Amino acid sequence: MDKLIINGNIPLKGEVRISGAKNAALPILAGCLLTGEPVQISNIPQLHDVTTIMSLLGQMGVRLTLDERSNIEVNASQIDSFNAPYELVRTMRASVLVLGPLLGRFGRAEVSLPGGCAIGTRPVDQHLKGMQALGADIRVENGYIKAHAKERLKGASIIMDLVTVTGTENIMMAAVLAKGQTTIHNAAREPEVEDLANFLNTLGAQISGAGSSTIIIEGVDALKGGTYQVLPDRIETGTYLTAAAITCGKVKLKNTRPDTLESILLKLEEAGATINTGSNWIELDMCGNRAKAVNVSTAPYPAFPTDMQAQIMALNTVATGTGIITETVFENRFMHVQELIRMGANISLKGNTAICTGIANLTGAPTMATDLRASASLVLAGLAATGETTVDRIYHIDRGYECIEEKLSQLGARIHRIPS
Repeated sequence: MDKLIINGNIPLKGEVRISGAKNAALPILAGCLLTGEPVQISNIPQLHDVTTIMSLLGQMGVRLTLDERSNIEVNASQIDSFNAPYELVRTMRASVLVLGPLLGRFGRAEVSLPGGCAIGTRPVDQHLKGMQALGADIRVENGYIKAHAKERLKGASIIMDLVTVTGTENIMMAAVLAKGQTTIHNAAREPEVEDLANFLNTLGAQISGAGSSTIIIEGVDALKGGTYQVLPDRIETGTYLTAAAITCGKVKLKNTRPDTLESILLKLEEAGATINTGSNWIELDMCGNRAKAVNVSTAPYPAFPTDMQAQIMALNTVATGTGIITETVFENRFMHVQELIRMGANISLKGNTAICTGIANLTGAPTMATDLRASASLVLAGLAATGETTVDRIYHIDRGYECIEEKLSQLGARIHRIPS
């Protein structure tokens, strides 16, 4: 397996371009199943998860054409399979997002249950409850969700028992071609949900309220083709901003959306960063100063995202003072703690709370990534540490960060990949 080798303790400086958001690109690509006309998608990140969902769509008969600029043309005019097999779904839970589009357009779908996840259980019961409310017959047999609708789905009022991003997206896509009006209450408010709604509206859907907790979908008979640009990745943005903060550096990130990062920017300012923003750029400057520890409690958008918890914890390890981090979204998302402790971090765990007292310097060490965001925190820790840090099992990081070693090198980091 590939490894990253980092020689740290160098302030990051310079500019880097942010890629398209993985968590927007995946549902948008799945949403292309809702139309038989060609769709052109730009700003698609080159990531393993994107390759996985493209493979899944290809197995269904979707024709995908990728140009030299990573723009994708998707043509789902001839679907000959309605199955999402375990072999693909087990590697990426977001594969379950084909359920809603297949059921909405074709009235049938057979999708493997996603199974377990390293950072905790993420059940799909809310997805299934929503599909049933729209009139689908749902059975779970032999590890597969088997969904059928003898007639066109019908609009319904759906109250989500808990906030779920993929659940909101799946139900929204199923409802786009349903007869009548669908209202999703307690919907996820994440920018990626809003981006999916904007994409579907570009194709002729009638969705309002996305970005709020109540989404209203007026069903239409069919969607057409179109072009769409995926929004920038707010978590990649937050990660590089934190990389600058942890190394006492100064960076400017281009092609991003400051309005999607308000909770992250507030915490970085609280940590002592000077932040300036434009419509599509963010500049962070630590003025050579060591960060101050911050307290964080994760929660659904617009609160502080769970996907930035590990990175902020890495920042707290070398900050002045003590920071308390409470994880409320996933029950097992502190697996990076033991690896940070191996680098000298002073962290104690009490249930879903981590108490971190900053030290002057971390020391490089061999580390092993356990999930996507945990691996990002180890890279950040390595950037701040004295000596050499090795991050193993970086296939995790390749799921969510496009060319991370190249982008960090642009900012002056001493980092390189060792192929397996």
